[in-house]
Amino acid sequence: MKKLLIVSNVDWFLISHRLEIAEEARRNGFEVFVAAEDTGRSQEIIDKGIQFINLPISRSGINPIKEFKTVLNFYKVYLKIKPDIIHHITLKPVIYGSIIAKLLKVKGVINAVSGLGYNFTEGRKNVIAKIMLGLMKYGFSNKITVIFQNKDDFEELSELKILSSLNNVYFIKGSGVNLNHFYPTNLPSFDKIKIVLPSRMLLDKGIREFHEAALLLKEKYFDKIQFFMAGMADENNKAGISSRILKQWDDLDYFKWLGHQENIFNVYDNAHIVVLPSYREGIPRSLIEACAMGRAIITTDANGCRECVDEGVNGLKVPIKDNNSLAQAIEFLVNNPNKIIEMGIASRAKATNEFDINCVIKTHLEIYNECV
Repeated sequence: MKKLLIVSNVDWFLISHRLEIAEEARRNGFEVFVAAEDTGRSQEIIDKGIQFINLPISRSGINPIKEFKTVLNFYKVYLKIKPDIIHHITLKPVIYGSIIAKLLKVKGVINAVSGLGYNFTEGRKNVIAKIMLGLMKYGFSNKITVIFQNKDDFEELSELKILSSLNNVYFIKGSGVNLNHFYPTNLPSFDKIKIVLPSRMLLDKGIREFHEAALLLKEKYFDKIQFFMAGMADENNKAGISSRILKQWDDLDYFKWLGHQENIFNVYDNAHIVVLPSYREGIPRSLIEACAMGRAIITTDANGCRECVDEGVNGLKVPIKDNNSLAQAIEFLVNNPNKIIEMGIASRAKATNEFDINCVIKTHLEIYNECV
């Protein structure tokens, strides 16, 4: 059996974004390993017949000593497993993993570039970003496969001369959505229009703009609309908003923070409009799930986000960090409920045509087989 190692920063990200791919690879004859930091959910991976290795990775840490230890742990894991294929997911595994794979001469290396992370958002190009870019350039100077979720990330890495002529490049729109698990449901009563932001509570996800837009509309629409945020307070992330602040925003009626939701289906089911005013993404899973459930979308004209909305068809796009434009887009849909219905129907059609997880899995298996 060929050994496939999938490396992610944390177990829950692998579960939400790649577990179905890992399962299908196992069913197709691969011995599958997952290496990620165990945050308490590793058993969910093990229960699928996949071997799990705890690989602690500080997602936003920059301490040189700790980062060196992390790289050394990558080396130990790769040396122990001796994988035929390594699939790196999220930025640090892509950077550190590519270097170690190159040193160990692993032939089948796949890097999934789904956004370039906090240090690149809003044009941040600090010392850390420059170091990361240098490491990426070294790791990518090999015969590897690179998967992009959007053209913007590809063009940026090309301009930065990170990509090599040896790289095989694929474009896959996100991690896909299971159209049988996420399906259209009837919209809630229009007595109050419910607007939901499903995301980790990060500044870079546009959380503050969402709150400010709600405040702009509060006096006029207090008894007509409700705002909900569904997601955990990721306080270990540099862009995280503390739970203390989120609780201060929560007025228990007009604007509510729901925290982490195990059943995200119910969150979409209770929404009329799904909003993600993010500054930058790969392809946001929350939006393709919302599309699959037939919901109107409001997002930003940002990397990865713009791919989820056909303007005026299944949703609306607004500029990044523009709470006024966001409020106007929300107000437009609130005053045009027929548009909410029409856009929801178009969202489901878009999900069916572009985001079906079966197509995503098929392409990944083709890539895996090509690597061996």
